[in-house]
Amino acid sequence: MGVTGTLVQPFIPPRCPSPGDTDMTPPVRSTRREFLKRSAALGAAVPMFLPRAVLGGEGEPGANERIAVGFIGAGGRAGQLMDQLPAPGQIVAVADCFLPRAEAAAAAHGGTWAVYQDYRKILDRKDIDAVVVPTTDHARALICVHACQAGKDIYAEKPLTLTIGEGRALVREARKYNRVFQVGSQQRSMEVNRFACELVRSGGIGKIKVVQAVNYTGPGRYVGLPEEPVPDGLDWDAWCNQTDLRPYNKSLHLGWMGYRDYSGGEMTNWGAHGVDQVQWALGKSLTGPTEIWPVTEGPNGKVSMRYADGTLVRFELDGGPVGGAIFVGEKCKIEINRNKFTTNPPDFVANPPKPAVAEVWEGPGWQAKLHLADWLDCIKTRQTPRADVEIGHRSISACHLANLARELGRKLRWDPDREQFPDDPEANARLTRPRRKGYELPEMG
Repeated sequence: MGVTGTLVQPFIPPRCPSPGDTDMTPPVRSTRREFLKRSAALGAAVPMFLPRAVLGGEGEPGANERIAVGFIGAGGRAGQLMDQLPAPGQIVAVADCFLPRAEAAAAAHGGTWAVYQDYRKILDRKDIDAVVVPTTDHARALICVHACQAGKDIYAEKPLTLTIGEGRALVREARKYNRVFQVGSQQRSMEVNRFACELVRSGGIGKIKVVQAVNYTGPGRYVGLPEEPVPDGLDWDAWCNQTDLRPYNKSLHLGWMGYRDYSGGEMTNWGAHGVDQVQWALGKSLTGPTEIWPVTEGPNGKVSMRYADGTLVRFELDGGPVGGAIFVGEKCKIEINRNKFTTNPPDFVANPPKPAVAEVWEGPGWQAKLHLADWLDCIKTRQTPRADVEIGHRSISACHLANLARELGRKLRWDPDREQFPDDPEANARLTRPRRKGYELPEMG
């Protein structure tokens, strides 16, 4: 393996910019010599970019410092986030349309949380400040819109949305109600990824020739499954949410990610992480590609996209960095993945970041802890979190665009400012989907 490490000085990472900026950090043009000099100067210290919420050592936060949190969704990922939520976050309630799952989560954590089947009961509580939303992809947007309107700050898991239209609606509502809205793209809080993406974005590896990404698979089509008894305690109508009210089947209930009506497959699952790193490293966090086209046929076909400055991204790798991509520059090739990066030539960074802080992310219970801590800090300060809703929307939009190019089987032109396909009504019709009565997105002024 090559260079692995993290940014090697204590610092407070920059927050997201205003909507007019092109990225969350301003580009710094530097030569390789300047970059190596800077990295050498940083290499002596162990990085300590730890939010206050995880430092500890000062006792329990006082009652006026605690942030009361409700969980909407109690599945596997929710359990990880429950265990990793640091102080001052204090879970007080959990809701799940499968009530036994919510009850089990509460019992596993001492049995003191309020338990609901209807998430709106959490949103109605004035004593709850914020919510974590680790639900299915097809249910997340409506819940988050309701949370914004209820005045709750939000940590929503990725992929943020099922359609591009949902993402713009979420950004609109978050801004309208002044919500702190963090998306669960935790690599935005990992020092290794920050360091590597800054290297690419600042021109440290020279002009980018091409970006090679994993060819994330898409979802399949729902073709009908035999009806089975609905488990006791499951509100199947609520689980189906915006989608058709189909007969219950365990394979659908537990395997929803395999169907296009409910998910974008791995293109929006792991792709949400990998494409986010691509956009971060290229300085495109608040925009998107302008051209997308299928290279090979089918729902799992290879796809390419190009940005306005000519940068080409090819989803073509059968294996490799699912949490990032390979950036081929004029001076160096770098592979960025979750919590690590490698360079070719391997000694391109003369004094690579220390591995000590990277190791923190590999320990049990740390997969999202610092990212949650950033969210909690921002709730107190009202600053913009590292994976703000606009960033999460833009990253997953690129994944949606790749799937749409596969589905339509032709080249698409995309206007990332207007978020429209110019002169393409067929493609524009797929920016949103019909929603089942009772699960429409609210009218937004």
